[in-house]
This record gives sequence, C-alpha cells and structure tokens, in this order.
Amino acid sequence: MKLPVKNMVCRHCVGTVRRVLDAMGHTDAEVELGQILFTSPLSDEELERLSDALEQNGFEIIKSREAEIVESVKLTLIELSRSEADDKPSLSEVLTSRIPLSYQQIGRIFTEVEGRTIENYYLNLRIERVKELIRYRRMSFSEIAHETGFSSVAHLSRQFKQMTGLTPSQFREMGERRPLPEV
Repeated sequence: MKLPVKNMVCRHCVGTVRRVLDAMGHTDAEVELGQILFTSPLSDEELERLSDALEQNGFEIIKSREAEIVESVKLTLIELSRSEADDKPSLSEVLTSRIPLSYQQIGRIFTEVEGRTIENYYLNLRIERVKELIRYRRMSFSEIAHETGFSSVAHLSRQFKQMTGLTPSQFREMGERRPLPEV
C-alpha cells in the first residue's frame, strides 16, 4: 500500500516520519521522499491514528489525485532547484517525464490547488536557495546566480528584490529563510 504524504520534502522529514512509524510499531514500512510504502493495507483505525500522528509533526496524508499530483510537482521542483547540473532540462520536460499528464494539465491542476503557477512556485524555491547560499557566505553573488540558474547578477537581484523586498546585499545583512514546506 502506497500512502502519499504532504510536506515530506527533505531527508530530515523522512527521518521524522520514520520515527513516527517506528513509535506506532510500523517498523516494516518503507519511507521515501513524499510517500510511505506499507507491505499490507492499514485498517481505518490505524490510518486515522497515523494521520493524527503525522499532522502533529507537520505532515498530512494526501487523499486526492490532484493533491498527489501537486505534491509530486513540488518534490520534483525541490530536487531540480537543488540540482547542480549546468544543463538543466525545462520544467515541462522534467514534470511530464515523472507525471503521466501533459504539462498543460499538470499546470492547470497545480494552479487550481495552489492558487499560483508552477513557474511562480519554482521561482520561490530558487529564491529560497539563493537565501541559503547567501547565508553560507561562501560564494559571490555571481557564483550564486550561476548556481541557481539566473542569467546574471542583475537578473538575480531584480527577481530577489521583487520577491523579498530586499536586495541580495541587504538580505546578507539581515534576512532569514523560510522552511521549504512554507514556500
């Protein structure tokens, strides 16, 4: 039985879900980014207890096909935003290779559920990655722009200011990041 889980976006999230399952006695379940795989179906009572335990830790069992598609888009884009490949494929290529729908269908579902476009969500992820790299103070703005897929420091600065209200330099002095589930 595959159980999709909302907000499980990083290895720390996977570890938290693993601890919840272990505490409930589900030591045979496999936990992967965005889902739990059970060897046998859960009773309605077990499913309800698991749902409550997950919600206490900031996660949610996905109950609709549309919500599952949206979560799959988010997980895919998080992976893409952290990818270090210089020749990243387009969003449409990546998403349609993982979700058996057209990019238009995926985009429509995402916008209906999230109230924003895939591109806007992806830009927010990239800006959060920029914030993270700025906070590390190991890279120049030019290196950060290249790493996060912006064509230039000017392009990065323009997008950053539009999204945060601060320039990258101002953020370096005072800014804070948001956790990925809040993006």
